[in-house]
Order: sequence, then C-alpha cells, then structure tokens
Amino acid sequence: MFVDITDDAEFDLEEIGDFIAHKGSPKRAEMFVEELERACMTLADTPLLFPLIPRYEERGIRHRVHGNYQIFYRVVEAGDRIDVLRILNSRRDYLSILFP
Repeated sequence: MFVDITDDAEFDLEEIGDFIAHKGSPKRAEMFVEELERACMTLADTPLLFPLIPRYEERGIRHRVHGNYQIFYRVVEAGDRIDVLRILNSRRDYLSILFP
C-alpha cells in the first residue's frame, strides 16, 4: 500500500520542525519530524487499526496519536493508497481545521 503525505501534511511537518528548532533544539526537531514521517509510513502495515473521527465516520478520516501529535489520514476506497491529510498538535482544535 502506498502512503501519500499531502501538501498540507508536509506543511504541518515543516511547521512542527520549525517550532521545535526555534525552541532551541534543531537536532531534536529533525529527529522528531523523521519519527512522524516513519509513523505515517507504518500506516500501510495496518491501515484500519486506528479509529475513525467520532461523529464524522462517513468521511473516512482516521487518526493515529504519536507523542503530542495526531496524524489524520484516509484510506482511499480502492484500498491501495493512504492519504495523510494533516499532522496536528493534539491541543489544537482539529475539528475546525479538518471540517471547516
């Protein structure tokens, strides 16, 4: 199964890295962004393991927690691709971001 990290999710990764680096730890920023990317790639192993977003199940968006972040993704109907939609800090109001 192919994992596609969308432009929005790539932007999120850049923002996460910049935020951590700005707090004084560029090396940790790089390592953590790599951890998040690996977590995205492992979704291909068990794409249906993680739960759907409550009250929005019909949209098929699932989420996986990694540290203080949530990886939001959708398994494409054909079942051969996963689209990583966003990677957001768990403190953010993800519902207003994903479902404006």
